[in-house]
Amino acid sequence: MSFPLLTATAALPAVGAIATAAVPAERRTAAKWLALLVSLGTLVLGAVQLVRFEPGGDRYQLTESHAWIKDFGVRYELGVDGIGVALIALTALLIPFIIVAGWHDADPLETHSSRWRPTQGFFALILAVEAMVVLSFEATDVFLFYILFEAMLIPMYFLIGGFGDRAHEHGDEAAATQRSYAAVKFLLYNLVGGLLMLAAVIGLYVVAGTFSLDEIAAARASGSLDMATNTERLLFLGFFFAFAVKAPLWPLHTWLPNAMGEATAPVAVLITAVVDKVGTFAMLRFCLQLFPEASKWATPVIMVLAVISIIYGALLAVGQRDIKRLVAYASISHFGFIVMGIFAMTTQGQSGATLYMVNHGISTAALMLVAGFLISRRGSRLIADYGGVQKVAPLLAGTFLVGGLATLSLPGLAPFISEFLVLVGTFSRYPAIGVIATLGIVLAALYVLVLYQRTMTGPVKAGVQGMPDLKVRELLVVAPLIALLVFLGVYPKPLTDIVNPAVQHTMSDVHKKDPKPVVEAAQ
Repeated sequence: MSFPLLTATAALPAVGAIATAAVPAERRTAAKWLALLVSLGTLVLGAVQLVRFEPGGDRYQLTESHAWIKDFGVRYELGVDGIGVALIALTALLIPFIIVAGWHDADPLETHSSRWRPTQGFFALILAVEAMVVLSFEATDVFLFYILFEAMLIPMYFLIGGFGDRAHEHGDEAAATQRSYAAVKFLLYNLVGGLLMLAAVIGLYVVAGTFSLDEIAAARASGSLDMATNTERLLFLGFFFAFAVKAPLWPLHTWLPNAMGEATAPVAVLITAVVDKVGTFAMLRFCLQLFPEASKWATPVIMVLAVISIIYGALLAVGQRDIKRLVAYASISHFGFIVMGIFAMTTQGQSGATLYMVNHGISTAALMLVAGFLISRRGSRLIADYGGVQKVAPLLAGTFLVGGLATLSLPGLAPFISEFLVLVGTFSRYPAIGVIATLGIVLAALYVLVLYQRTMTGPVKAGVQGMPDLKVRELLVVAPLIALLVFLGVYPKPLTDIVNPAVQHTMSDVHKKDPKPVVEAAQ
């Protein structure tokens, strides 16, 4: 039997989470190092997946299949396509940076020693989330994916509600109340979506008689599975609603600003750069592959919702006074671009959407983590409390600027090519939607540059004087992310070579071809 690489990539952080949680209470530093070593081991396994994956090979590779619940036809089936392996690599890459950035986020509070923060639990929960996210990118059994889709809510709930932003830690109950509200809102929104998905999963089994993605696809291709139009549409809506909440897509987005605002900066990155990608990934793998006709039927409405997300998120980001909520609304705008690219039903749009998932994860991690370092120094998330930071902490200001420029998709940085492909793919089929979506680019430049101007330039404010620059640990977090943004911005070919064959498979699932360019005859 060949080595079960996919299982090992998910099992290592799962076992590491248990081991980290079991470290004795007084050995907090040992727990941190154990979590970091486990995350680096997972990164190595993710890199091995990338090396072993053959872009021109079978659609799903490194497959594993074992009987699980025989009476209900549930199997432990794993396999990765180009999109899945790219997102697994993103997840495995970001988790070590998240752990290092949050190195002291769960230490006991010196001024409130009675409120001891369980350091071991914090890092164990991060590893547990990584295990579930990785396995969800690998699952090709619909029921297995559903279990993981719902299970990851539990550790995320405790990370948001139990380990809040210390900028609001003042020993009163207000911060705890805000954290609890954000955590419960996150949980309820996603649970409602998950319950609708559960009904759709059961309905799919009744219709298809199996949960296997490969078997359902083969049955559809052979004509032995012919869903009634209304049945397919209802099942599609059940799946899509759950994924739109996770994504998040307007108007199901309202949990995200609360969750990112109240969580620590590393956990905020975990939410938007890692966990939320499961929603957009699932739209490609499950909605389009299982329900191609319903996907085409719903496309006009989804495209409108996506462009609303783009403009709405950007407009609210412009008006924010809170740094972390600004990044949250910017992410809502970016997820609008991703969904728009997916449902544009063009190879450029879907390739751009997949690249956007990866590049948005890197750029948001860079910006949010530097913002977290800034907030930890000043003790405030309010933009008005900053000014002149570049004069006292030039490295911090410089990395903040690069992260911001990546967020607004500056040419030469990784998100640019993603956004360009999404817009090109959208223009070719929905020109009006494409024109409106370009306003999001203008607004992104506005909220990013205004944020930098208000926080980093001008006279040095009293609370900023004496602010230390980035430390070695913080530079080890930020520098590789910035290097990746530049490398993938200049040379995205390694990523496009991996994802393009998977996009071609998805386009064939929905029986769509790129529209031919219209060339007017010369006068």
